[in-house]
Amino acid sequence: MASEKLKDMLNEAIARELAVSISYMWQHVMMAQVGAETMGSLMKKIAIIEMTHAEEVAERLVGLGGTPTMEPAKIEAVPPDPAEMLKVDIGLEGGATSLYRQIIVQATKENDPKTRKLFEEILSDEEHHYHTFTTLLETVRG
Repeated sequence: MASEKLKDMLNEAIARELAVSISYMWQHVMMAQVGAETMGSLMKKIAIIEMTHAEEVAERLVGLGGTPTMEPAKIEAVPPDPAEMLKVDIGLEGGATSLYRQIIVQATKENDPKTRKLFEEILSDEEHHYHTFTTLLETVRG
């Protein structure tokens, strides 16, 4: 059975994933309004991936005997400027990668390879999102 510490960490991950999925979907809508459909389409795809992460982590938490949160973490205000928006997104992804590395360490300590593997996979996605946002920021800045 997982420790309360690990269950709390998984709930923190769920809350983060819910918050960024909402934020990125809102960014998708905003980008369509300013004629940046390509960036908006990308934000929608990433929002869906983040929601899938929330679902996967919630399923794992239930499997460990925990109760998933339904409350997203604090949702950052979405700046209307694409460059500023991407800076916020880079910070969000950086925070997620830090937490997920900690979860991998904790799952390893608790001899929980299933949780470790899940978060290694999610971490890979988050690192990809971080790279995508930093590349987009360079493009937006020109």
